[in-house]
Amino acid sequence: MSEPASSVQELPAEVLEILALPPRDAVNADQARGATCVWGPEALTIETAVDLGEQQDPMGGHWFPRACGPHVGERAHHGLLAHSSLCEQCGEDRSLCPTGHTLYRLVREHRR
Repeated sequence: MSEPASSVQELPAEVLEILALPPRDAVNADQARGATCVWGPEALTIETAVDLGEQQDPMGGHWFPRACGPHVGERAHHGLLAHSSLCEQCGEDRSLCPTGHTLYRLVREHRR
């Protein structure tokens, strides 16, 4: 039995930076609380959501972005291409690079 998309392990800060979360003030209330995709209007359920972790709001407080699988897969794919072209470890063996490995896993799990 496969696990729901929301069960993705906590993403390292480097990966979140590559995925480029929008700033808190650029998202609406539903996106900030994880009801809709942080990169689009897609409504999310426990089965379809990819948890992007609790984020600190620079103005104080916290927000809880989540995303749909297709957006995560697309962003991870583009991020992996950019990252691996500059990362010596990825050039030798992606499994040696935690960032490259996590991006690759996100692509495999969520790219359509």
